Amino acid sequence: MRGRAGRKGKDEVGESFLCCRPKDLEDVAELLEAELPPIQSCLKQEKRGIKRALLEVITIRLATHRDAIDDYVQRTLLYRTMDRPQLDKMVEVTIAELLAEGLIILDETGSYEATPVSQAIVAASLTPEDGIFVYGELQRARRAFVMDGDMHVFYMFTPIGKGDHYPEIDWKVFRQEMEKMDDSGLRAMQFVGINPGFVNRMANCPKALPERTPDEITLARIYRRFYTAFQLRDLSNEVPVHVVARKYDYPRGLVQNSIAQVCEGFAAGMIKFCERLGWGMLKSVLEHMSDRLKAGAKSDLLELAAIPFVKSRTARVFWENGLKNVRTVAEFEPKDIVPILLFVQPKKGRIDEDAETRYHQKLLGKAQIIVESANRLWERQQQVEIEADL
Repeated sequence: MRGRAGRKGKDEVGESFLCCRPKDLEDVAELLEAELPPIQSCLKQEKRGIKRALLEVITIRLATHRDAIDDYVQRTLLYRTMDRPQLDKMVEVTIAELLAEGLIILDETGSYEATPVSQAIVAASLTPEDGIFVYGELQRARRAFVMDGDMHVFYMFTPIGKGDHYPEIDWKVFRQEMEKMDDSGLRAMQFVGINPGFVNRMANCPKALPERTPDEITLARIYRRFYTAFQLRDLSNEVPVHVVARKYDYPRGLVQNSIAQVCEGFAAGMIKFCERLGWGMLKSVLEHMSDRLKAGAKSDLLELAAIPFVKSRTARVFWENGLKNVRTVAEFEPKDIVPILLFVQPKKGRIDEDAETRYHQKLLGKAQIIVESANRLWERQQQVEIEADL
């Protein structure tokens, strides 16, 4: 589906194009003709949005006294759609929860102030519940972080969410990946709370994860995150998206968008979280792995991956053909890079001469952009080195 909404003051309508298979046409037509559901406030109690909203306005000091908080609430859709006494009670209970969880404090003047943890939660764009979970996970990581492998970091970069945000665990695949892990991976698994015996039992007799108590919900979240971290690890180790999708029986589009891109954004949030709490060493470790996540490649390709059009598979082909850094790419002629780009492109069927000429011209244009960008990056590196020597 592609399209855009109408722009306020410029357009009267928006437009979108939806492509579907013939067998889905009836369902799509029904969807297009369906009535729009009524707008509901995302701050409703069952959505837990009010807690995040109040934490944010207190943290950024938009409202720090009860009168200011009430004034903020009166400007929301929730105020227009909810019974006033019930809303006042909900706000009072939410503030009490934030105080009890140590996310805000009440000073002697009656003003609410944010704690360092709440500042980190807001900076990382997390909900209070997810932020508290992340804080506990990072606290454990600071005490025992597995530095001789990647699995612990990939687990940290896997987003927090409910069960429906993760792919369903295939316990046999989980066991296979667990058995292939080295000592560092097994230590990471132990530190985050994964029990190999439990994985074996679930693989032999699959059943739903128990989620009746808060402890069981937290444990289920850990298992789902670790299973998703396997996929994140494979993507960052240059395993093609279609191979990852087939291996974990997960739609290819969701692997590329939901797993790779969402995790990249979550990783940036984790770095901000550590920065706000002053955890510089942990932040540095996460920053390095964040670069790998963006590139979808191993550490040796990070310099090449900074060049436009050179990501993951393309960077590896460049490396295997002697282009191992920005300088060597900058020294190449665009016409000499075209044959290398042909290795990366999917094989095409028999095409006529004109189409083949246009195809090569397109690759030549891409090669020119690659060389020009590499030259700019190389000049920037040289400038940094010169300034460092002064």
